[in-house]
Amino acid sequence: MRQGNEGRGFAAVVIIVLLAFLAAGTANNLVRNPQPRLVADGVPGRTAPHTTSSLGGGSEQYGDLIRHALSDLDALTLPNGATLAGWDGPWRYVWPRDASFVAAARCSIGQYDEAFKVLSFLNGVRPPTGRWEARYTATGGLIGDGREAQLDGSGWVLWATWFCRGGSRYWELVRESAEQIVAELNPDGLPGPSSDYWERPESQLTLGTVAPLLAGLRCAVLIATEQHRPDEAMRWRAALDKLAKATDRAFGPDYPRTPGRATSFVEPGVDPIQLGGGADAIITILGPPFAPAREVVSTAIDRARAVLTQPNGGVTPGEDWRADGVSWTPQTALFALSAAARGDDTTADALLTWLDRHRTSTGALPEKVNRDLQPAGEAPLSWTAALVVLAGTALQNALPTPG
Repeated sequence: MRQGNEGRGFAAVVIIVLLAFLAAGTANNLVRNPQPRLVADGVPGRTAPHTTSSLGGGSEQYGDLIRHALSDLDALTLPNGATLAGWDGPWRYVWPRDASFVAAARCSIGQYDEAFKVLSFLNGVRPPTGRWEARYTATGGLIGDGREAQLDGSGWVLWATWFCRGGSRYWELVRESAEQIVAELNPDGLPGPSSDYWERPESQLTLGTVAPLLAGLRCAVLIATEQHRPDEAMRWRAALDKLAKATDRAFGPDYPRTPGRATSFVEPGVDPIQLGGGADAIITILGPPFAPAREVVSTAIDRARAVLTQPNGGVTPGEDWRADGVSWTPQTALFALSAAARGDDTTADALLTWLDRHRTSTGALPEKVNRDLQPAGEAPLSWTAALVVLAGTALQNALPTPG
């Protein structure tokens, strides 16, 4: 009996120590990763939309969500076509990525005039040579803040231009962006490192650069074919094939953020363990509506979503992102769009419902949702609003997918 009591006492001490250790770790995490708060809620002077008109193909199940997203895109798009990422401070700039998604969202519901305003702004700031800047001022000026130019912009604008059937109108934009991608490819078929949507300097090539370039080249080939430009179509097809094979070789079959590398051999005859940069939400760009569906990619997308889903129900951008329990709405909406485009309505519905439930008091979609389930960051955010429109539309009608 005495030994039994001593054993129970020892076990109790161990439990207490473990609980104390966990509590200390939680407290330390709260200090190191304080909960972000809402920076702004809604565009000043804007009121919630009250229209009940048709959404031009969008899902009426999310009618209010989509109508409000479109209303916020109206507010964030200036008369010259500059679409701001957000209304305030460091968000009050035009990112080629965000603007491309806004143009595509407009086209998905038939708002071509509004979309062409956005694409015309991008056409006006396009780099004749070199990479697109990470962002531009609302008047098209450059921003001297040291932020690196981003190669992925070439892919995003090509996809949006094809999606909106603007290849003839914006042929020079198409040609220059496609040629920049071709020029960036090394003998191994891959480009060099570039900053991407994580907005940080990168020493390694990331999927955040490769995935948009694949989508962009795929669209460039189709545009060149439609415009009876056989030389460009042939050159860009060769570059696409080269990049696609290199991507599968370097990133497949799980398609992590950075290429997997062999680290050890378990035993003779067993393949080496491959380690990459962890899951990245940008894997969604490797499948519909940006590329034809492939089973290996769909499996990897579903695996990545499971890994990146936070306890609060949303999604974080990457596996090695900050361990703060915060979900980011653009990445959550990317997985909703991917699911809807691949016919997984159940997942798309669940993610859109989550986004709908975590809007701000004015109905805007925020940049983030913190671990306390409160909206955080900038609201509205144009990238999230555009993705929600695309996902809602994809639930009702198949979106154009470049083959």
